[in-house]
Amino acid sequence: MKRFPFLVLALCALLVSSAHAQIASHVIRAKIAGIDVIAYPTGVQDVVTIHGSLPAGDAFAGEGNIAIPTLVGMMLDKGTTTEDKFAITEKLERVGATISFDVGTEMLAVSAKCLKKDAPLVIGLIAEQLRTPAFSAEEFDKVKKQFVGGLRRQLESTDFRASDAFTRAVYPVGHPNRQPAPEELIAAAESAKLDEAKAFHAKYYGPAHFTLVVVGDLDVPQIQSDIGKTFAGWTGGADVIHPAKATMSDAPKDQNVFMADKTSVTVILGQATGLRYSDPDTQALRMGTAILGSGFTGRLMANVRDKEGLTYGIGSTVARDTFSDGDWHITATFAPTLLEKGIESTRRELKKWYENGVTDDELERHKGDVVGTFKVGLATTDGMAGALLGAIQRGYDVTWLDEYPKKIESLSTGDVNAAIKKYLRPDSMFLIKAGSIPGAK
Repeated sequence: MKRFPFLVLALCALLVSSAHAQIASHVIRAKIAGIDVIAYPTGVQDVVTIHGSLPAGDAFAGEGNIAIPTLVGMMLDKGTTTEDKFAITEKLERVGATISFDVGTEMLAVSAKCLKKDAPLVIGLIAEQLRTPAFSAEEFDKVKKQFVGGLRRQLESTDFRASDAFTRAVYPVGHPNRQPAPEELIAAAESAKLDEAKAFHAKYYGPAHFTLVVVGDLDVPQIQSDIGKTFAGWTGGADVIHPAKATMSDAPKDQNVFMADKTSVTVILGQATGLRYSDPDTQALRMGTAILGSGFTGRLMANVRDKEGLTYGIGSTVARDTFSDGDWHITATFAPTLLEKGIESTRRELKKWYENGVTDDELERHKGDVVGTFKVGLATTDGMAGALLGAIQRGYDVTWLDEYPKKIESLSTGDVNAAIKKYLRPDSMFLIKAGSIPGAK
């Protein structure tokens, strides 16, 4: 019986490897009604997963009301000009299908899942919700209150407050990755006008740069026909924003966000990198970062948590680099009484990693982890759809999914250590603390 889990793992690895082989050759890509449609049939029975995105995220607010992009996204499932939200919900529940919308920094994301027979219905509803939202005044007032209420709840989270402050420390005014101050967002949402939402929708929602990925048990000609019919005549849309690289910020290097009566303090130590995901050195820096702090296999967890017992959790990551240059940071959570020791230990491990680099053994081990995680992610329709969409968003062709494991395997210790030294400056990183910080107010 003890050998059974290993047999299961071996079988799963075989299935994942088979599913991953030559992904690009099985992709059917076409421009339909102005939309970039990517279809990927798989062996899964009777399930269809849809992921899509169009450039209409928060960064597109420009000089206007900064809450409008998210409020527009929240209005999409509140009814259309032809049927109310209850009728749409009833149609979806009757067939066990789901559709959701989410607004990010650059993109409005669309996600859906249904049975094969119900794909025409779901595609039709997605088109209807994107093209003709009702923009009811009553519903708009409700989503404004939901927006403000959700943000106020987030303000009680030390993780949110630290991350929020970190973006304003490392990114200059005007950079898409710089988050507005929470009080500005609340004021913007409360003052938002329905006409502003309608104008934003008319300007930015359209097929231009809209990507729709469909994965699963597909009748591809039928899917393409359904998309062509339901989106026919739709026009407009905008390209993604590719800003200039973040300039050096003059914000204070050490910032406290005091929150009373919290049992922990969230700490973020990091900087802007100047790198987009598609830049040549990105994979080397990401690999080095994983060795430092990816889950329980990283150095930070092994030393700061397991050996010294100073933290509930700690890790390092490269973030926010899909459409623009991103940032590098360590995130950790410490009890207030262990805060200073925790930060000292974190800085020690960071300095050791930066000065001495990673070892050959660490690199080979983490290559296997990274490639394995990547392949396992492709074994589900959700994972495959997300990976295909992610490749397009990062500026690649779908062939990138076949090339990625080879790129990881080709990394050398010299590549990784050179990237760490080239892009990071531990002595000038920003340190953000949020929570019940001893001695702070």
